Amino acid sequence: MKKKYDVVIVGSGLGGLVSAIILAKEGKSVCVLEKNNQFGGNLQTFVRDKTIFDTGIHYIGGLSEGQNLHSYFSYIGIIDHLRLKKMDEDAYDVITFEGDPNQYPHAQGYENFVQQLVKYFPDEEKVIREYCNKLIYACDSFPLYNLKNDGGYQNEVLSINAKALLDELTPNEKLKAVLAGSNFLYAGDDYRTPFYVHALSVNSYIQSSWRCLNGGSQITKELIKQLKKFGGETYKHSEVIDFTYENGKLLSAKTKNGNEYFGDIFISNIEPKTTLNLIGKDKFRKPYYDRIQSLEVIIAPFSIYIVLKSESLPYRNYNNYHVKDASRVWKAAEYTQESWPECYMISMNVSEENQVWAESITAITYMRFDEVQQWENTKNTVANKEERGEEYEKFKNDKIEIFLQEIEKKIPNIRECIKSVHASTPLSYRDYIGGHNGNLYGYVKDSNNPMKTFISPKTKIENLFLTGQSISMHGVLGVTIGAVVTCSEIVGKEYLVNKINSELKVKE
Repeated sequence: MKKKYDVVIVGSGLGGLVSAIILAKEGKSVCVLEKNNQFGGNLQTFVRDKTIFDTGIHYIGGLSEGQNLHSYFSYIGIIDHLRLKKMDEDAYDVITFEGDPNQYPHAQGYENFVQQLVKYFPDEEKVIREYCNKLIYACDSFPLYNLKNDGGYQNEVLSINAKALLDELTPNEKLKAVLAGSNFLYAGDDYRTPFYVHALSVNSYIQSSWRCLNGGSQITKELIKQLKKFGGETYKHSEVIDFTYENGKLLSAKTKNGNEYFGDIFISNIEPKTTLNLIGKDKFRKPYYDRIQSLEVIIAPFSIYIVLKSESLPYRNYNNYHVKDASRVWKAAEYTQESWPECYMISMNVSEENQVWAESITAITYMRFDEVQQWENTKNTVANKEERGEEYEKFKNDKIEIFLQEIEKKIPNIRECIKSVHASTPLSYRDYIGGHNGNLYGYVKDSNNPMKTFISPKTKIENLFLTGQSISMHGVLGVTIGAVVTCSEIVGKEYLVNKINSELKVKE
């Protein structure tokens, strides 16, 4: 089969689907190619024991009316169709530490955020307010964060280190650990993580925090409905294995199943390292190719998915970020075999608005890829079944047991509530999501050298553009804005931002 489109998009993660809708709304013929059985990348869900689990979307911020993600989702036509549950206003996240009985809240709304923390840090109100002001300033430095096209971001914001800024704000070590306690959201470390990454990750949840009823894959379904409404096409089981190229431009993408898709414009929503290798090293300038290939990826996750017995554990409408040692809040990824896991996040899935009992728990911690490296030549997805062997299953089960022992300290009766436990390693994330070595959030951002990790959505190949979590920011909001950045390179930034804003005014 040979087909011709204005735009061919490789990969159906959030960035690819949002880009597809924006360009289809511009009247372009668009197709999206996906290698897996399920569209959506990190939005994918899966079922174990008749229970739905999320792959990557455990909660979403900024979805109340007038907030940034609400505006973007309104423009692409999906906001009114999403089934959401607002998380606890006074604590959408709680931060806990071993040996400390307190549950430190991160609350929704900036004033509420301050008031809830002041209960635990009565002498630090001024510091907490200053912290909030710094968050807002950092976010306002990125015009598209607030749907503006005036000016670029403030360069100095890129170089501010997150831990250094907190150190300047206060000598109170516990308060700093609480403010940084959800740094699993961006895999923060003390010497490289920029403050803007912290700010962009945390700010939208303070604005408003939501869980998706029955999982994040509903976002994918609504995105695909919108895309089809504007004439776009999607193809799964369509792994791109080659591109044809002529006179500095891509002509077509060839898939494993023998089809060929011709396009005027190509957008890659797959991992940039993979993209460059698929197109061919010789098509790019050597310094650019070498820089991308040398970029360090963020550490990978290990997750356990617990199906609970009926009515055995009350539902909690918040996430718990637990750090064993408050003094190592920035160093939890530097675990040893003896200290693992040094931190984790627990999130409960939700299926109905007035949930009383928990049906399932997802718990996530860090895992370095080298722990599973001996099985790296295996590949196992729904579309491509392959057993990794008994040793791998034993490895997983051993890790499940260690992780459960830690969770037991927080939920002492957890064992008697468990119906079944399942796990995913960095290999699972690599095979299903496509990230290099199964990384959590793309490439490491470095406050010491911000431009090293900057990847423009526009490449030196005239008609090739990039989108997804490795370009600009990760997370639902970051990737959505990244898709707008990618599309603005194609249709014009001022034009696109003005169009989005004028359409939102009409909807009001």
